[in-house]
Amino acid sequence: MSTKDNKGTAIITGASSGIGAVYADRLAGQGYDLVLVARRADRLQELAEKLRHAYSRNVSMIAADLSDDDDVRRVEQAISADESVTLLVNNAGLGGQAVVATADADAAERMIKVNVVALTRLTRAVLPGLLARKRGGIVNIASVLAFDTSFGGIYSGTKAYVVNFTEALHREVAGTGVTVQVVLPGATRTDFWELSGGDIDTLPKEIIMTADDMVDAALVGLARGEAVTVPALADTGKLDTFLGARQAFYGSLHADKPAARYAA
Repeated sequence: MSTKDNKGTAIITGASSGIGAVYADRLAGQGYDLVLVARRADRLQELAEKLRHAYSRNVSMIAADLSDDDDVRRVEQAISADESVTLLVNNAGLGGQAVVATADADAAERMIKVNVVALTRLTRAVLPGLLARKRGGIVNIASVLAFDTSFGGIYSGTKAYVVNFTEALHREVAGTGVTVQVVLPGATRTDFWELSGGDIDTLPKEIIMTADDMVDAALVGLARGEAVTVPALADTGKLDTFLGARQAFYGSLHADKPAARYAA
């Protein structure tokens, strides 16, 4: 395999289709070797062969269900021991479960395990190595629904965790040579919707982005050092205003006594 312009190894979860597969294609094209992680081994094999042929990169696979504790630990062990790792893209995610009262409890738990627990554990697995080598990055895929609970509190809650976790991690690694980015896609045309029991075609066409466009925009944001990337947001001043207002609001939440409106 080619060593020209080798940027190290990128690990991509949820890589067998959709956003993850596009990340795999783009990063291989940029000079990364790849470790592809997903449940569907046959789809991984097909993608890996395609990328090896197209880009002459080393592409390996780990077939794993990230809602399974043993599988997560197996992936952790593999990636934490790999000193070539320079980038982790935590893309794997589960959706659905809009109504808590009627949600399948086991399905909700699987969602939390994939969207929150696996993302956290895999980040923790690679971070010490990245910090020791003073290079590399972590990309966590959240969702604009982190800021909107109208589609259900379980999924939205997991993505709000991803945003808060990544923002805090960005501060933690400041000045170390390691970059951290959270990406907030809006409606993106992938099989995620069908797998979650939804129909993306019920949404207005003007708000649906292709996975290719979403990933390309996110990679531009990563190259620019953005901590928070929202591919559909035209006016970045709105993001600055939102984050600034949130911080100012937080500053008003502390006092030595309850607010007067709570007086008995």
